[in-house]
Amino acid sequence: MANVQVSPTKLKNADAPRLSLDSLIPRDTSIIRLLVITIVLFVVFSLLKPATFPTPINLQSMAFQMSEIGILAIAVALTMISGGIDLSINATANLTAIAVASVITALAPAANTDAGTAATAVTLAILVGLAVGLICGLVNGSLVAYANIPPILATLGTLTLFTGIGTVVTEGAAIFAQERLAEVGNGVIFEIPVPLIIFLLVAVGVHFLLSKSRFGFELYMVGTNPQASRFSGINNRSVLLRTYIISGVLSALAGIVILGRTNAARIDFGDSYVLLAIMICVLGGIDPAGGFGRIIGVVLAVFALQLLSTGLNQVFFDNPGANFFRQFAWGATLLLVLLLNYFSARARQRKTSAR
Repeated sequence: MANVQVSPTKLKNADAPRLSLDSLIPRDTSIIRLLVITIVLFVVFSLLKPATFPTPINLQSMAFQMSEIGILAIAVALTMISGGIDLSINATANLTAIAVASVITALAPAANTDAGTAATAVTLAILVGLAVGLICGLVNGSLVAYANIPPILATLGTLTLFTGIGTVVTEGAAIFAQERLAEVGNGVIFEIPVPLIIFLLVAVGVHFLLSKSRFGFELYMVGTNPQASRFSGINNRSVLLRTYIISGVLSALAGIVILGRTNAARIDFGDSYVLLAIMICVLGGIDPAGGFGRIIGVVLAVFALQLLSTGLNQVFFDNPGANFFRQFAWGATLLLVLLLNYFSARARQRKTSAR
């Protein structure tokens, strides 16, 4: 049998499938559908409450409210893309707020503290808070990546652990930040709320991290098929560890924003934030099984739920059952989008099979 030689040039130019980030993040219509839902919600509530809903004051108020949960949702989204989840985001945020408020209270307790000392105290407190988030993320990542504990169990355990630490430190009481972080939580720049600016910067940064960096490529690979990614040379443990560290730091950032807005740190603040962040991620197209999802979907889901929440609150303001109806509407919206995505996927499968 004659030897057949294939030139490297032919191998290089062969029509073999190329693995790219776009192949790992297929384009779909869920983002467009969510954008349409967001626009429809804004138009409907603007027509129902034209004197209050579309006003600059109301829009600014919504921007303040949505930012902290938006940052927490992005933290959860990263871990969900990896095939895991982080249930400790709220406990991390509260523990961070307690640490920041404690440092500020210790270094600049008096209202007449000079500006230099106050600025130093705030800077040091923020660095301490981010370090707390990094440590919390490191603990979560180590348990998931190296101890091989399922993420839902690992972060459920650390949720209790971080909450317990915060309870011991504060003895269940609130710690106040002496209004030192008011500009972070309640400030505006050109009439744009600072928390919204922070949220959007986080969203843009994480978007580029996922779509333009090697880490993002590896994260989608690990979430899609951890065994295949391991055989392809990716260090799964390193990817998971970095993912949970980033989630911890983002949770800490959300805790700092919350502290700036409320001026008080409590270990039990925002108990519903975890479930709401998970709902936002699923609504935004993040696959709970891992390997799929875009940050733009999370951002749109945050906007949609905030519009829905504020709109229902204004429409049923005099109804004592408004809060219960809002939760019903959140769940109904989530189920509606999931059903639309399901039937859309089925239609695409049938169309592909017909070919």
